[in-house]
Amino acid sequence: MKPYLAAALTLLPLLCQAQEGPPITPYRPSVSSPAQLPAAGQLELELGGLSSKSDDGRRNSLPYALKLGFNEQWGVVMSGEGLVSTPDGNGGRARGIGDTLFVLKRAFIIDEGSALGLELGAKAPTAKDSIGSGRADYSLNGIYSQDMGSVHMDANLNATRLGAHDAGTGRTQTGLSASFSTPLNERWGVTGEWSGTRRSGADSTAQVLMAFSYSPSKRMTVDFGMAHGLNHASPDWAFFSGVVLPLAQLW
Repeated sequence: MKPYLAAALTLLPLLCQAQEGPPITPYRPSVSSPAQLPAAGQLELELGGLSSKSDDGRRNSLPYALKLGFNEQWGVVMSGEGLVSTPDGNGGRARGIGDTLFVLKRAFIIDEGSALGLELGAKAPTAKDSIGSGRADYSLNGIYSQDMGSVHMDANLNATRLGAHDAGTGRTQTGLSASFSTPLNERWGVTGEWSGTRRSGADSTAQVLMAFSYSPSKRMTVDFGMAHGLNHASPDWAFFSGVVLPLAQLW
């Protein structure tokens, strides 16, 4: 993972913005998405490095996300993997870009500490077949976010209609996740999460995640952590690090 992290860190001096402006809204590093959107008109970048190990070997990638809120209720997210290196099944490695996910997001703000969210997503098969599925997927994700004292919870329940699936397995995959985060002090925070997926005729997945975050200002957050699979269908271990920061104030 070191080359990927080095590439990400090299970009930081070019991407860091002035400290004046709205605070960022990180979606990293958990699987769960928060219901809230970034400040209206603020284009935010999330960029990181991810290395996971499973029975098939080690997979490395550079995940990214671009987020833009039109207002407090509506926004869009484009995410994917800028570079992937994964076993190709023939003893070598496949390298290239990953698939790309486009999401239309609606937030329903209940009060200052709670919100509901709905995400409609479409995955474009931009990766070659040795890296991605080669087919488009469509997803619907429901979100509930709640502040409970100093602890913030994001719970997600989603369904994905897969474009590619093995014979004898279902095309619809359901997912459930819940993350809990809390500040340790003014700059440091910690996140814990459980997530998993189910699909008929296929093995279910489940993992736990723990991450720490460091925010030198309200306009930048750096995170690092690890995830551990709870069954044989999930990656054994995954290690990650990344950054969230604003790219531009478009309006």
